[in-house]
Amino acid sequence: MRGCGMTTTADFLFDGDTASDPAGEHEYALTLPDRWTTFIGTVNGGYMLASCLQALRRELPQPDLLSASAHYLRPGTPGPARISTDVARIGRRTATGQASLFRDDREILRVLATFTDLAAADGPTLVRGEPPALPAPEQCIDPTGEFPGDRPEISRRVEFRMAEVPGFWRGNPGGVPAAEFWMRFADGRDPDPIALALLVDSAAPIIFELGVSGSSTIELSVHIRHRPAPGWLACRVSTNYLIDGFHEEDFEIWDSTGTLVAQSRQLAIVSP
Repeated sequence: MRGCGMTTTADFLFDGDTASDPAGEHEYALTLPDRWTTFIGTVNGGYMLASCLQALRRELPQPDLLSASAHYLRPGTPGPARISTDVARIGRRTATGQASLFRDDREILRVLATFTDLAAADGPTLVRGEPPALPAPEQCIDPTGEFPGDRPEISRRVEFRMAEVPGFWRGNPGGVPAAEFWMRFADGRDPDPIALALLVDSAAPIIFELGVSGSSTIELSVHIRHRPAPGWLACRVSTNYLIDGFHEEDFEIWDSTGTLVAQSRQLAIVSP
């Protein structure tokens, strides 16, 4: 349909870069590109999680990611990789499976995930929080031009807008590890549940506001609450506890209609 001027998911980097090819029973092959790397050149954890979820979704009947827990065993580096999947249970409302990502025959990521049909979800509802109160994205600042040093590649794939830029972006940490901002894919791709699993891990660690120079994820849990509407996503991130070098990072994503669509918590370790 390209001749009609329509855009397909194949036109977007996220879809092409997280896709994998069948390579045997419950086995998939892919290449981890250098387009989603972090400040230190490793492949972003959210991108690797999304790649595993894309493979696992092919083996489960429910269409939407509901929850995922990812344990990072080793740093990911660009190059050929494979994903191994295993279906744990398929039920009426949910289905659960496991995926492991291997690079050079070493397991670098293990994921347990549950899928459902979010459009069919129905039941009691309580929402006590509110979306971030942000100016419109066009009235906010693009912080990436103010970060000292080279930009990580992932910051070219995901764009941000902030009403107030945290101090660490200018090399002057402000001491309060919390922020609110807008986020979206830079190429205009609209979000979906699996994309949200990448986006909750695509911003610079907010612990940088304490003067920390690096942080590595140990475990990341993601909960998807609704299918997101098209448009900018309003985000809220914070860290409240840094204990003996380990810290959490809590993340919320609200879509363009003001609906909570994703929550995550990760446990990470501060780099020496």
